[in-house]
Amino acid sequence: MLWKPVAAIALTLCAMQAQAATEITWWHAMGGSLGEKVNEIAKEFNASQSDYVIKPVFKGNYSETMTAAIAAFRAHKQPDIVQVFEVGTATMMAAQGAIYPTWKLMKDTGEPFDPNNYLSAVTGYYSSNDGKMLSMPFNSSTPVLYYNKDALAKAGAKVPTTWEEMGKVGHKLRDAGYQCGFTTSWQSWIQLENLSARHDLPFASENDGFGGMDAKLTFNGPLQVKHIQQLADWQKDGIFEYGGRRSDSAPLFYSGECAMFMGSSAGYAGIKSNVKGFDFGVSQLPYWKSAIDKPKNSIIGGASLWTLKGHSPEEYKGVARFFTFLSSPKIQADWHQSTGYLPITHAAADLTRKQGFYQKNPGTDVAITQMTSTTPTANSKGLRLGNFVQIRDIINEELETVWAGKATAKEALDRAVERGNKLLRKFERSHS
Repeated sequence: MLWKPVAAIALTLCAMQAQAATEITWWHAMGGSLGEKVNEIAKEFNASQSDYVIKPVFKGNYSETMTAAIAAFRAHKQPDIVQVFEVGTATMMAAQGAIYPTWKLMKDTGEPFDPNNYLSAVTGYYSSNDGKMLSMPFNSSTPVLYYNKDALAKAGAKVPTTWEEMGKVGHKLRDAGYQCGFTTSWQSWIQLENLSARHDLPFASENDGFGGMDAKLTFNGPLQVKHIQQLADWQKDGIFEYGGRRSDSAPLFYSGECAMFMGSSAGYAGIKSNVKGFDFGVSQLPYWKSAIDKPKNSIIGGASLWTLKGHSPEEYKGVARFFTFLSSPKIQADWHQSTGYLPITHAAADLTRKQGFYQKNPGTDVAITQMTSTTPTANSKGLRLGNFVQIRDIINEELETVWAGKATAKEALDRAVERGNKLLRKFERSHS
């Protein structure tokens, strides 16, 4: 009758082993189905080993999550990992005493780590000037052109690859009875930030802010002004229609009202589920042929994972182990295919291709091609600007004066640069 004590001892040992697992807290901004996918990844990591338990916690939208992490750090209650959107990169970098750079984390913990395995157009946004990764890319996207195949066929038009062609195709679509040729989401990101990158033009000085906090905004150059003014003129002709600051314009495409839509590559699944009554395709963003023969890569949106200081060495081992797991081809390929976000490694993209996903879902590889077909330059590497969330708000305000016919493109962009530079100087003073 010794089985009871033996069983009790066994249960106790199991409980001790469970308690011995080091807990890793991950604050994120992924709601809805994306949040469910995050929980699924955490569950799979936890089941893959017994030393660490990753606990994801939804903290609201990007701004709310970042604000919560800053407040928690000041109260010495910070999570191990926090997801921060790309426009918060400069703010996180400036908080040097708060972050544990990814490259150093992986080196200190002895985890295998080769930055060359990652897509350079993705990692460049989150790396120091000497190429060291500061955070772990997670959900990265880039803008693409979605188009109504049936509308273009009816109008007798081909998919435009240049902005010059966009105007001609827009007129054909209007003549064919469509209310508007195209619309756009995230106007600052797509029509100014990515426009500048694609044409190898600086959005700001000091290598778009990578060279230092004394950068000044320069997105009021001749091509940027020409581009915004052209959109304003096209709006008068019904070729372009402004539909809102974020993704508010997507329903204009879903309904067939606008035949083309510029939006995030991560919006593919949403478009596929919302579009009814016509077939759609995906193409690269157009470029001004008169300004550049071959466009550069587009830049990313989305977020990365930052490791915060103030935790134990054992916890950091767990974070590093989780980053290795998260970067594995299997996990990245599944995340990419399930969400529409870019795979962050070459191996994940290759695996997705071998699995036949791109063949079964035409257009889902366009974003990767657009990001990797050229080597990033100082102007297409990304942006590293303080107070950039607020600067984007200013850009939105000023662009809306153009769409409303209250200002020319030059007047609006000049004002946006002047107002934005004041915020940059404020950020520089507070972190000097």
